[in-house]
Amino acid sequence: MAVSMTFRGGGTARRTADPTPMRDLNTTPLIDVMLCLLVMMILSIPLQSHAVKVELPFDGAQAPILAINTIAVSRDGVVLWNAAPVTYAQLQSNLRTSAAMSPAPELRFEPDPMARYVIVDTVLAMIRRSEAGNMGFVGNERYVGEF
Repeated sequence: MAVSMTFRGGGTARRTADPTPMRDLNTTPLIDVMLCLLVMMILSIPLQSHAVKVELPFDGAQAPILAINTIAVSRDGVVLWNAAPVTYAQLQSNLRTSAAMSPAPELRFEPDPMARYVIVDTVLAMIRRSEAGNMGFVGNERYVGEF
């Protein structure tokens, strides 16, 4: 911190018999730092004006989902429909059948983290083409520490 070193009794031309320096604390840098910290704190506070969409429970007018179908891709690349191994043709047939049901069953997709991406991508493309309405990824929280 800076300390003022002017002498009492005038400027540099007139010096008095008591040449003790005045020790006044220079508060300007302190105020500057405080104002900078205040501005940084204001800028770092997140805006609270963003909206969060929340899915509320249905009111009874909508039919509840009665069936749940699970598609899993194992580490070996085997595609499973409700824990039974299926081929791509069988999977496509099962997807068409479930999409035609009323109400449409919920479709849960659970790929293994070590499954080949090509297989997972192929299965996702088949699900997309079948226009399954109620589809979601399940169990991803199990793989938080995997990667």
